[in-house]
Amino acid sequence: MAMVSCRKAFTSTLLEMAKKDSSIWAIATDSRGSVTLSDFTKELPDQFVECGIAEQNAVGLAAGLSKTGKNVFVTGPACFLAARAYEQVKVDVGYNKTNVKIVGVSAGVSYGPLGCTHTTMHDYASMRALPGLTIAAPSDAVQTRWLTKLMAETPGPFYVRMGRGDVESVYDEGETFELGKAKTVCDGTDVTIIACGETVIHAKRAAELLSEQGVSARVLDMFTIKPLDAEAVKAACMETRGIVTVEEHSTLGGLGEAVAHVAAELAHVPVKMIGLPEEVIIGKSSELFEYYGISADNIAATAKNLIVR
Repeated sequence: MAMVSCRKAFTSTLLEMAKKDSSIWAIATDSRGSVTLSDFTKELPDQFVECGIAEQNAVGLAAGLSKTGKNVFVTGPACFLAARAYEQVKVDVGYNKTNVKIVGVSAGVSYGPLGCTHTTMHDYASMRALPGLTIAAPSDAVQTRWLTKLMAETPGPFYVRMGRGDVESVYDEGETFELGKAKTVCDGTDVTIIACGETVIHAKRAAELLSEQGVSARVLDMFTIKPLDAEAVKAACMETRGIVTVEEHSTLGGLGEAVAHVAAELAHVPVKMIGLPEEVIIGKSSELFEYYGISADNIAATAKNLIVR
């Protein structure tokens, strides 16, 4: 399978669209390298603003530009856009429903070796609480390209997070998606695994391991965190015997709790959350995924234990 980073897929797609549409602007926060916007800045300098290490200013500027008819993408490390600029996202973007797309890269534990200042384990929780904000986390380059085009064509505020490194493709080119609807990666009747972002490929591998053990696992790519596809969750509750959620985010306030909120209303299906705990986390992304159980082996074991119980 092809290995391409979501951030590279995003920037190449954004550049392609911006060449045809001068209203599309990109704003960076001393992050052209980490977002891979170098080609954009060289080819379309009049549609680009470098704000430096000033995420709050970047979001405020984007909101202002959007009021003049610009279709603005604010790009930078998710850890800073989702924390340092939270007030501006809340007021200038969320409450005012401005046409601003906030794209946080190197999210989750992508910057793990740099420590807690650079991890992003809170953004689903905080952004979900803001009105009017669509929240998404693409799982691979194919879905990222589709999502980037959709954002450019859809008025209103978005928060999208993606990782830093290359990821294995979950989908073939040409695959279709629907905002607000979970994508069924594989179907199953025993247990449902609901994942988002870079954890989806691990959920898919877990389903393959479970199949070898005689367990039929459904895998849902809940790439839209908000609005959540409640109907897909309810169907999983009715048609399978348990749900396991997987996310590169704190288990507090993230995908797991959003799913559990829906499942709790049906009151008869167990939900097990796999994610990051409330503690200091430092290390390489691959090591942290393995250590905290965001791996095919652990997801499969958790799913099997859940339905056996």
